[in-house]
Amino acid sequence: MSDQRIDHLADLPQTSPKDLIEHILARYHERHRQQLPELISLAEKVQTAHAEHAQVPRGLSQHLRRMLRELDNHMLKEEQILFPMIANGAGAMARGPISVMLTEHEEHNESLQVLMTISHQLNLPVDTCSSWQKLYTGIGELKADLLEHIRLENEVLFAYALK
Repeated sequence: MSDQRIDHLADLPQTSPKDLIEHILARYHERHRQQLPELISLAEKVQTAHAEHAQVPRGLSQHLRRMLRELDNHMLKEEQILFPMIANGAGAMARGPISVMLTEHEEHNESLQVLMTISHQLNLPVDTCSSWQKLYTGIGELKADLLEHIRLENEVLFAYALK
């Protein structure tokens, strides 16, 4: 992104689509690609160490792996197809790919709901280990980041492209 950064949503009206795309790539795509492998590793550690605990988030590492595959596939489509179309001003031609992305965003929201169910709405048992605490903190950050990522694309970038 050029010298400007998008530090606050109030900056969006003055942001070009190319700068918004660069912001999304740097702030969200790169971050998700870091977050999910770290969370998978923590989930495996917690599930193994606390396998007998009644509140262990069973199936969490598998669900996070599925989310990583789906999200990575989604982001690649954006990076290779949709974002270049938008950056080059091909808004009308982007209608089909945007429709696909909107559907996938709904699926990501559903995956987040499953994630919250598996992780007991991020309610930690009493006296949990630091890994379990770090895992749930990370899941909370992933959820917030992914929801904001989806909102920026749906409400700002895609709306601009379809003008």
